[in-house]
Order: sequence, then structure tokens, then C-alpha cells
Amino acid sequence: MADLVEKVLREAAEKESKFKTIEVEKEIDVIIDEGNLLVCDTNPIDFKLQKKNREDYLKDLSRDNTQLLINRIWQLPTHREDEVVVAELPDVKTLIPREKPIPKKRKATKWEEYARMKGINKKKKGRMVFDEQSKEYKPRWGYKRANDDTKDWLIEVPQNADPFEDQAQKTKVPGVGLTPTIAPSKDHLGKALAIAKKSTASIGKFTETLPKEKPSKFTGKKRKFEPNYGDVKKENTKQLDILNSVLNKTPILDVTQAVNAHEKDENRSSSKRQKTDKKGGKGGKGSKGSKNNSQPKRGKRNKR
Repeated sequence: MADLVEKVLREAAEKESKFKTIEVEKEIDVIIDEGNLLVCDTNPIDFKLQKKNREDYLKDLSRDNTQLLINRIWQLPTHREDEVVVAELPDVKTLIPREKPIPKKRKATKWEEYARMKGINKKKKGRMVFDEQSKEYKPRWGYKRANDDTKDWLIEVPQNADPFEDQAQKTKVPGVGLTPTIAPSKDHLGKALAIAKKSTASIGKFTETLPKEKPSKFTGKKRKFEPNYGDVKKENTKQLDILNSVLNKTPILDVTQAVNAHEKDENRSSSKRQKTDKKGGKGGKGSKGSKNNSQPKRGKRNKR
């Protein structure tokens, strides 16, 4: 039993010897700059230990100084950011020279100021895009990308083609859908606005209006129906009046329209009569002879 206890204690001592304590003591306190995560050790070097085993001496020295820096970091104030505990580093104590000056903050442009005031955020383009030719979603860039212009690099040219004509420009480009062809009118925009206001769950009942917005004239007309149960006598008289007006319907006589129609008929008949008279005068030979006999010929004057 005693041997077993000694064995357990020996193993525990060996394990403890592998791990060093976090408390480090030095003759001269080291200078720690938390802002630069820098430790300056001014203690003199032990040349005897360095000559015996240089690598182990440097490892122990760097381990002790790193432990002092970590102990100081654990004393800094912390806060949680994106579910991660972050330590707040203080201002630097040691000024490290740099090649170039610290870059100044760029002044925001007018658009950036307007976007920040209105809360406009830049939207990133999605990786997948719809391909019109294959009718499926493909990557925007890279391998098997959509609308690849390097795919159809060879175009067949017919024999009767114009040599001065670019055949690549005549290739069919995939459509982009329906686009507006004409500028919308004022009435069209008013109707679209009225429809958009009513396209809500409350059918436009709780839709807010702008301060200087005019009331829409496209409000729609409500049909008014008579009650299903009413005065039976009044309904009978109304139906009888409709029936009498249909049965005793007399054509409405428009005097001006009738006079115009009569004048058109007379003009049409007179024009037909004149055409028939002209055809009869030109048809027979006797008429032509009588016409020639009735008009005597005039003699020609002798030329002197």
C-alpha cells in the first residue's frame, strides 16, 4: 500500500514539474506597454546559464516575459462584441517610428452624406443570376456563368452574305421581358396610384396620404340596388309602366333627318335620269345626222 501511494505522489510531482506557475518574480520590474503588446526586460543576462544551455535559457526567459504580459492583459477592462469577449487596449507608451504618416480620414462625398441621412444601404449583388438561354439559375462569374459571351465564339457565315457585314451583330440576344414603350400619361399614373393604395389588406382604408396630396378622382362608383323587400304595389306599377312602354313603342320622328334623306333620294334620282339621257343621245345614227343637219357648215375663207 505504501509503494502505491509513493508511486501516485511521484507521478503527480512529475506532472506538476512540467507546468510552471503563472507567478514570475524578477529583480527589476519589466516595462510593459499594453498598447503595443511590448515587454522590455532590463534585467542583466546570466552568462553562466547561457553558456550551459543557450536554447533552454532563452526559452525560459521569453516564457517568463510572455507570462507577465498575459497577466497584465487579463487585468484590462473587457466588453462583449458579437458574442466575443474583447479586451480594451490602452494608449501606446512607446512611439514606434513608421515610414509614412498615418492616413487621414477621407471626407464623405455628397452621395454618402445623403445616403447616411436617408438610411440608404448599398446592396450587394447576388452570386446566382437567371440565364435567359438555359432558363435556369447560374453563377454570375466564373465557370458555367450565365450569359457567357465566350461560348459562341464561332458563327457560321452563309455563302450569299455581305462580306462587309458583321455577322456577330446579327445574332439574337435573349429577351429581357416586357419593357414600357411609351411614357405613361397623367391619368395612367393616377389609376396606378389608386390601385396601389387599394392593394393592401384593408383595401386602402388605413393607407396614409401625403401632406399635399390631392384626392384621387379614380375612386370607383358604387352601384345602388333597391331593397329586396319593399312596397309591392309600387313595384307592380313600375313593371307595368316598363311593359306598356315596350308594347306601345312609337318611332321617334326627326324632321331634319327625314328632310335630308328625302333630298338625298331626289338628288340621286335626278343624277340617274341625267345619265340615261346622255346615253340615249349618243347611241343612234339618226340623232347624230339630225344634229349635223341642224348645224350648217361654215365655209372656209379664201386666203389671199
